[in-house]
Amino acid sequence: MWRWVWQKRAVLAYYFHDLSPFIVRLPNGMGLHWYGLAYVLSFVLGGWLYRWLAEHKYTDLPAAQVSDFITWAAVFGVMIGGRLGWILFYGLQQSHAQDPWYWPIQVWKGGMASHGGIIGLVLFTLYWSKAHRVSWTSIGDSLVVVAPVGLFLVRMANFINGELFGRPATVSWAVQFPKELLEDPATLPPDFLAHAAKAVEPFGDVVVLDDHWRENVADAIPRHSELIEPLRHVLTPRHPSQIYEALLEGVVLFSILWILRTRCRVPRGVITGAFFIFYAVLRIIGEIFRVPDPAWSMGALSAGQFLSIFLVFIGAAFIAWGYQTKEYERALLPPEA
Repeated sequence: MWRWVWQKRAVLAYYFHDLSPFIVRLPNGMGLHWYGLAYVLSFVLGGWLYRWLAEHKYTDLPAAQVSDFITWAAVFGVMIGGRLGWILFYGLQQSHAQDPWYWPIQVWKGGMASHGGIIGLVLFTLYWSKAHRVSWTSIGDSLVVVAPVGLFLVRMANFINGELFGRPATVSWAVQFPKELLEDPATLPPDFLAHAAKAVEPFGDVVVLDDHWRENVADAIPRHSELIEPLRHVLTPRHPSQIYEALLEGVVLFSILWILRTRCRVPRGVITGAFFIFYAVLRIIGEIFRVPDPAWSMGALSAGQFLSIFLVFIGAAFIAWGYQTKEYERALLPPEA
């Protein structure tokens, strides 16, 4: 059965991605996902950090309002903005002939755009500032400081899910992702997925209902050792670009913004501008190692890289506005002020 596999190239002992997207998986295929937990932890940790900034007078938002602000920012800014962004930037460019009419709200299948989430947060903070009579740039400056925490956790959840993986690589830390089967199944012998489906179906892992059954097979493969070893000689070693982006957009970006917020005396709006610019640059770098989104591209630029260019101009506008108005947080004012 697997003779064709062993005739493929011999590969180094690359890490085979065998992580489950489920924290707890129920027999009916439902369960608690790492991806969902990443969002919950993002809001909890982000809220805790934002409250610390509010208590130390690094934002115009009273500490007592932080919980409500973060909750509604999560709903309207991140969740709704991120989903609408994915639909507009990516979803509408894909074919949905096999999807139900309600595919735009099938969030359990993934589909969140960080650029959409950023736009959603900008609009929500503008509304909140007007409704509660606080400085828009003040609450925005602290919000962008804590935002990389969420970016880090969600990118790590992408890695656990084995999605949004990188380009082919020969580095020693390259990873083989079973979901490559979904990207280019034509590279495999025509009977492979059928054999894989038969191997995992007796365990209740696969229910072939529609054209999405290959995704069920790819998700089930890591739980069946008899399928892993043959695939080591078929799947392409790839950059773990999700981890690269988690470190760039999460750790590096958070470090820069935290230093600007707590160690530097800059006017309101400058840190928001710095977020847009640094996020755009780091996202463009990270996308170099990532398989481009198939929905669309702009010449040599992937969709993510092209959208990031606009963030640079938005960031520059925030910085110019900040130095023109020269408003500062209470924590940055001299004692006699």
